[in-house]
Amino acid sequence: MRLVFLGPPGVGKGTQAERIRAELDIPHLSAGDMLREAVRRGTEGGRKARAIMERGELVPDALIGEMIAEKLRALEGTKGFLLDGYPRNTAQVEALDAVLASLNARLDKALLLVAPEEEILRRLTLRRSCPSCGAVYHLAHRPPRGVGVCDACGARLVQRSDDTEEVVRSRLAVYRRQTAPIVEIYRRRGILAEVDGIGSADEVAARIRRALQDAAA
Repeated sequence: MRLVFLGPPGVGKGTQAERIRAELDIPHLSAGDMLREAVRRGTEGGRKARAIMERGELVPDALIGEMIAEKLRALEGTKGFLLDGYPRNTAQVEALDAVLASLNARLDKALLLVAPEEEILRRLTLRRSCPSCGAVYHLAHRPPRGVGVCDACGARLVQRSDDTEEVVRSRLAVYRRQTAPIVEIYRRRGILAEVDGIGSADEVAARIRRALQDAAA
């Protein structure tokens, strides 16, 4: 299956994307991971992206689109993919359409994971990270054994700058502006499946599974 995964930050896309990848045995293509990997490897696109990100600017649609297109062409003839973090605006939808058309392929489903904004805020603002070993905790769902201290290495835990309430609300506002038109595009095409993101990881996964079964029927 060829899938696009949509949803606000903190809704659980990463967790569920890994489950889908494992269950369907299809590649999980994360736009963010692609950018970070390109920067790490020092590719031409990565060098361009790094310079842009270091100036605090957004990576242009054309640059991330080139990376996505390259990955999709490399997968031509395989049984599918799960695309996460792309498209994020209508221009990217058009670019993705063009790449898929060149491969004589089409999307089977656009999965939209949803949750109330207050729940998203609770999930993200209670997240804590270890600056030393990278471990991630949640003060409500997966707290460290010692208050404010990493279980793995003993370093003091920190709240990421993009997990503060002010920044999270700003990220959610940007998401709503950019994603609402995309949701409507895929809804009109009849391939949008809206999935409730509230509940345990197993419960949400079961809902996604049902939505995918409907798509395959």
